[in-house]
Amino acid sequence: MVDLNALSAANAKRWAGAKPTRKAEAANVALRLYKARQRYQAVERETGVPWTAIAVIHERESSQDWRASLAQGDPWNRVSVHVPAGRGPFASWEAAAIDALVKCPPFLARHKDWSIAAALTALETYNGIGYAARGVPSPYLWAGTNQYRAGKYVRDGVYDPGKVDPQLGCAALMIAMMELDPGISFAGTKIAKSPAGDDSRKPSLTNPARGSIGAFVVNLVRAILGRK
Repeated sequence: MVDLNALSAANAKRWAGAKPTRKAEAANVALRLYKARQRYQAVERETGVPWTAIAVIHERESSQDWRASLAQGDPWNRVSVHVPAGRGPFASWEAAAIDALVKCPPFLARHKDWSIAAALTALETYNGIGYAARGVPSPYLWAGTNQYRAGKYVRDGVYDPGKVDPQLGCAALMIAMMELDPGISFAGTKIAKSPAGDDSRKPSLTNPARGSIGAFVVNLVRAILGRK
């Protein structure tokens, strides 16, 4: 069982020490994502998930292929065959993205806290917690930074400790986008709009119940470990 509070604290610490190792490449990809921000912002308005988080997921899942679903990279105009399977077909990339964030685990549209520790943990759970279970940094987040060297699941359930992820991680891309636009920030808490039918009062992975140990840890991390 992965302790998500401990994972949030570990990711916040990694963020505080993260430095890009493929800076030029990350800058180029970040610019490409930034130019498409209006499409990502349209999905943000419907889900409450920050457009920057949507953008880095899109890059990780399909290298920003607009023909591919945000959920798993399958074509959005067909029924998906990879997890989450059985989704679609959809009328547009945006419709598929909204479905992925609202109706598919880990239900990112339910999250309230988008401070950096919570955002990183939300993004890691979107990909899966197999790396956290091994106690190693996830390349989904950290590839392209000094927080990652090697190790990758090459297929479901098969981990290769020597394999280097060729993609840039979400954190590397977030750093590059924040350098591109200083107005982008994960330093504070973003209160997301609740989609219709969503019970926003339920605690989520990154929105622990008030007064819980989880809430204490998240608040402590936000106070002392936030990246400037």
